[in-house]
Amino acid sequence: MENNKNHSSINLTVFFENPFWVGIFEEVTDDKLCVCKVTFGAEPKDCEIFEFILRNYYKLKFSQAVEIEVKQVADNPKRRQRNARKQLENAGIGTKSQQALKKQHELMKTERKQKSRLQREEEKQRLFELKQQKKKDKHRGH
Repeated sequence: MENNKNHSSINLTVFFENPFWVGIFEEVTDDKLCVCKVTFGAEPKDCEIFEFILRNYYKLKFSQAVEIEVKQVADNPKRRQRNARKQLENAGIGTKSQQALKKQHELMKTERKQKSRLQREEEKQRLFELKQQKKKDKHRGH
C-alpha cells in the first residue's frame, strides 16, 4: 500500500534586484507551485520580514499553480545542514518560480487591459450621451 501524504511547504527568498530588495514567496502544495513577488524597497531586517509575514501573508496574491516534481529528500541532519548552506549561497529564484511569476504577470496584464478598455468605452458612452443632451437642450430653446 502506498503512503500518500499531502506535502506543503513555503519558502521565502530575499535578494537585491537593482534598485530594490525583493522577496519571492514560493508555496508548494500537492506537487503544485504558486509564487508571489513582493518589493521591500530598502534592505529589510529579519524582524521586519517576520512582521511582514505575520501581517500580510494572507493578503498576498499568488500566481496560478504550476505543476512541479517534488523530490523526496532523506532526513539526515548533516544533509539538511548542507542543503541549508547551499540555499544561503544560492541567490535568486528557480526557473519554475520565474515561469509562475511570468504567468501571473500576463494574467494581471490582461485583466488591466480589460478594465481600461471598459473604462474607455464607458467614458465614450458618457460623452456621447452628454452631446445628445446638449443637442436636445439647444433645440428646446426655439
